[in-house]
Amino acid sequence: MSKAKQILQIRKKLDISRKELSDSLNFSKEEEKNLKLWEEEKLDIPPKIYNAIINFPTEPQFTAPSKSNAKFTQIDLFAGIGGIRLAFQSEGGRTVFSSEWDKFAQKTYRINYGETPFGDITKINETEIPDHDILLAGFPCQPFSQAGLKKGFEDTRGTLFFDIARILKEKRPKAFLLENVKQLKGHDKGRTINVILNTLNELNYYVPEPQILNSRNFGLPQNRERIIIVGFNRDYLPILHEEFIYPIGNSNSTISVGSILEENVPEKYTISDKLYNGHIERRKAHKKKGNGFGFNLVNSSSPYTNTISARYYKDGSEALVEQVGKNPRMLTPRECARLQGFPENFVIPVSNAQAYKQFGNSVSINVINAVAKQMLKFMNDYSFFSDDNLS
Repeated sequence: MSKAKQILQIRKKLDISRKELSDSLNFSKEEEKNLKLWEEEKLDIPPKIYNAIINFPTEPQFTAPSKSNAKFTQIDLFAGIGGIRLAFQSEGGRTVFSSEWDKFAQKTYRINYGETPFGDITKINETEIPDHDILLAGFPCQPFSQAGLKKGFEDTRGTLFFDIARILKEKRPKAFLLENVKQLKGHDKGRTINVILNTLNELNYYVPEPQILNSRNFGLPQNRERIIIVGFNRDYLPILHEEFIYPIGNSNSTISVGSILEENVPEKYTISDKLYNGHIERRKAHKKKGNGFGFNLVNSSSPYTNTISARYYKDGSEALVEQVGKNPRMLTPRECARLQGFPENFVIPVSNAQAYKQFGNSVSINVINAVAKQMLKFMNDYSFFSDDNLS
């Protein structure tokens, strides 16, 4: 088989576009343009390019452990690219069901875990979801109807949290972990979090006070605060039990942005004069108004970046990397993956714009893994996984 057919076969097996493959391999704009010509045998493929494509992983790197090797089962709702799943999987969790509606996130999920998540969770009957030990969900923040008086389960209808609640009600997993933006705590004057906690209590779960955890206290150079809500099925707990204690992490002065930066980053990541001047002008305008908004400039010595969000692809304002003698550059998708604690062999099979959205929407794996360890210790202390109780 010719080299051209080999590289085309790899791309077709992964079911990704030329743009996606080019971005995944950090090709320059010229290399991206030449990929079509290489595949059509109109240009000789440089050995470096050929080797990069041939070595691109075509088998999933993070498949679920086998039934015999798994310590517990889990489901992954609003899965994104599986950050929460990965954090629990490293502790022995076997995913038996996943749901994610975004087709690009589904692609990243499929290529890394070997399974395509089901689509819209609102259209999936809770009785069809497999039994599981732990429910995992990074759900969107939405207001609840003001009409409800009970401030419980019925109040949540019409929101995506309702889908979590109806699954908890039907399947009665032993525990759950929910993740959201820190603003959930004050959302709708605190009513949103109160309805959530009342609903979870109504469903007979012990829910310790939710905590806001910061990624930079868990070994990552990113200032990212997220609220974590965990709960445990009271059917498995004695009436008197110890309090669940969240990990708090600790600030580590030896960790810096330099630990996640790549070397020899292609020129395409350097921002244009127009974009850079726009950032500078906006910063001046914000300063004049007396607020601190503006772009965040970092270098290898910086202790952390600002929070990377789903809008990072637009202008990179959350974290631009200083460069000597030229405009700053955006972080690469791989650097964003590192900021969120994803392993080096996690495949990024989508365009840069989609990759920035995906990592911006993801969880910091280090944070979730620390909570997972604490949850499993708590559950083991109360024999949640004894032979009599295995699902």
